Amino acid sequence: MTTIDEIEHAVSSLAPDELVRFRDWFLAFDAAAWDRQFEHDVRAGRLDAIADEVVAEHLGGRSRPL
Repeated sequence: MTTIDEIEHAVSSLAPDELVRFRDWFLAFDAAAWDRQFEHDVRAGRLDAIADEVVAEHLGGRSRPL
């Protein structure tokens, strides 16, 4: 049995109130992990080309107010 299998089994065995607590924790955990990855990608310059393209389109009049 893998760790993932063990986690799946443990989660499926949670009482409804424990599942709510786990879901809340996991959503916060996952959001924090996503934020860390996004910040890492920004620092590494992985979004620079996209940002440059968006700015160029805006300056070229190809954007509109939201």
